[in-house]
Order: sequence, then structure tokens, then C-alpha cells
Amino acid sequence: EVRLVESGGGLVQAGGSLRLSCAASGFPFDQYAIGWFRQAPGKEREVVSCISRTDGSTYYADSMKGRFTVSRDNAKNMAYLQMGSLRPEDTAVYYCAAGSAWYAPKDYEYYYWGQGTQVTVSS
Repeated sequence: EVRLVESGGGLVQAGGSLRLSCAASGFPFDQYAIGWFRQAPGKEREVVSCISRTDGSTYYADSMKGRFTVSRDNAKNMAYLQMGSLRPEDTAVYYCAAGSAWYAPKDYEYYYWGQGTQVTVSS
């Protein structure tokens, strides 16, 4: 069974930090790019950041550059999103996903999805 389980979300004040984790199982983790997406209430899901399968190439949406850092540990089947300088507009459900594209991907390029973790940033 394919599983992606996010953790680490919560409530944080503006300017604070959070580290999201994604635990993967049931598929060859190192054969897939890993992406972090988010969806705020009333808005479409958007890509946050992605990392390639093995060489560590990364992509960040413009508003995340310099604030977020994506990483992965293929030996542990884990991916991470370190989020800093958080803003109220970062409030959303954050999803971890596995797919084929690590650079500016579209939703349909990601095949396996986690259930999401809520991040709430208070002002």
C-alpha cells in the first residue's frame, strides 16, 4: 500500500518556523520526485517546493524562495520542508506528494498524495 504521511503542522506566530515531515512507504521512494503543495480555504492547490529523485535539485515557488528549504533522505524514505519567516498568508493545508517532475510541476505530474497537515500562521 502506498502511503505518504505528513506531520509537523500546527499553529505558529508570524515570523516563526515549522518543519514538516513526510514519511513514505509502499513505493520506490528514490525513483520519484517529491513535492510539497498547499491549499488555503477557497483557493486552488499550489506548488510550494519540489526536490528531484537523487541529485538534490530543488524548485521553489517565488513566494517561498529564501524562506523555505526542501530536503529528502532516501535512506529513510523521508522528505522535509523547513519553513521560516512564516506569514499569515502561508496558512493552508500542506501536502506531500510523489511524482515525475521536480521543476515547476503540475498537479497531474504527481501520482501519490498524503492526507495533508494544517499550518496556521497567526498575525
